[in-house]
Amino acid sequence: MSEKYVRPTWDEYFMEVARTIAKRATCDRWRSGCVIAKNNRLLVTWYVWSPPWLPHCDEVGHQFKQVTHEDGTVTNHCMRTVHAEQNAFAQAARFGIALDGATLYCKMTPCRTCAMLVISAGITRIVCEKKYHAGAESEEMFKQVGIQLDYFDDTVEEYIKQ
Repeated sequence: MSEKYVRPTWDEYFMEVARTIAKRATCDRWRSGCVIAKNNRLLVTWYVWSPPWLPHCDEVGHQFKQVTHEDGTVTNHCMRTVHAEQNAFAQAARFGIALDGATLYCKMTPCRTCAMLVISAGITRIVCEKKYHAGAESEEMFKQVGIQLDYFDDTVEEYIKQ
């Protein structure tokens, strides 16, 4: 006898859609996708890529800038692409889709800039696959404003650092 089919939960479903969307990303350092849903309806998606009509990392390489962190460490960040969350917000704005009260699904804790956009857009819940190594400040902001933050896995996401 075969096992009974178990439908995915809404969170599992939307996270799987985000994973599929991520396959369109144009930066090999971080192929990430974002889904924003409300009342179990998909509102908007997007992925990491460069703004329209500008070159992509996969085509011309990365555009690294050095970032000095509060603890004095220096890392290189690619500035050619826009984060999946930011691109999803831009798509929503472009097509007149209100995000107030929605849930955002993404690969890891949004960065500080994306966190501020999440708050400003009225997102009320975030579901992440894993944690971001520099996500503590975002987590604290979400806590301060009452945004629910859930993780499928509370380990830190590893990605290509250069």
